[in-house]
Amino acid sequence: MPKMKTRKCVSKRVKRTGTGKYMHSRAGSRHILTKKSSKRKRRLRQDGEIKKTEMKRIKAALPYG
Repeated sequence: MPKMKTRKCVSKRVKRTGTGKYMHSRAGSRHILTKKSSKRKRRLRQDGEIKKTEMKRIKAALPYG
């Protein structure tokens, strides 16, 4: 049986933690930052966790973790 291919678009956007959770960077932190509050920009710096509803798709896209 041939090797399974990794979805490269997902592997570039998602990283796996030591406990097995998948983290992503939050949207909205690239430009038009002057109108956003400091609190909002601080929150955007933190990585977000992938929701449980999306985990099936993520695990299928990354067969080797």
